[in-house]
Amino acid sequence: MAGSFDFISTEDKPALIAFSTPEWLETAKAALTELGYKVHTAATHSDFLVRFTQVHYQVVVIEELFGANTIDENQTLQALQNMPVNQRRHATIILLGDSFQTFMPMEAFKQSVHAVINSAELFLLKQLVEKAAADNALFYHSFREVQNRLYASGNRL
Repeated sequence: MAGSFDFISTEDKPALIAFSTPEWLETAKAALTELGYKVHTAATHSDFLVRFTQVHYQVVVIEELFGANTIDENQTLQALQNMPVNQRRHATIILLGDSFQTFMPMEAFKQSVHAVINSAELFLLKQLVEKAAADNALFYHSFREVQNRLYASGNRL
C-alpha cells in the first residue's frame, strides 16, 4: 500500500473513494478528478481506515455495498458511523447506492453521512458532490471561523 500512496500538498484537494462496482468507481474517479480533487481509492475496509486516519480528505464517497452483501455488513460505513465527529468533520461523506433517494436529509442522517445519492443519478455525480460539499461547508462555516480565531489568538478548543 505504501507504494501507491500519493503525497498530498497544501494546495491539493484530497478525495477518497471506496467502491466494489468497477463502473461506478471509474465514474466517481472521473467526476472527482474533473472537480480538481486528488483521488485515492481504498481497496479494502482496512485500507480505507488507514487512509482516512492519515489524510484529512475533503470528500469521501462510499458505495453502500462496498465489500459487503448488505449495507449492514459494510464495515467501512460502520466504522465511520461509530467514529466521533471530531475525527471526521473535515470530510464531506457521501453514500452512493440503489436503496436511496438522492439528497434525502433524513436518510443521510440515519446513515451518519452528509448526503445520499441514488446510483441512477451517477451521471450527475459531479454536480451532486459540489452541492454536498458546499452544503457541508456552509453548515460548518461558523464553527471553522471561531476555530480559526481561537488558533490565531493562541488558544485551543
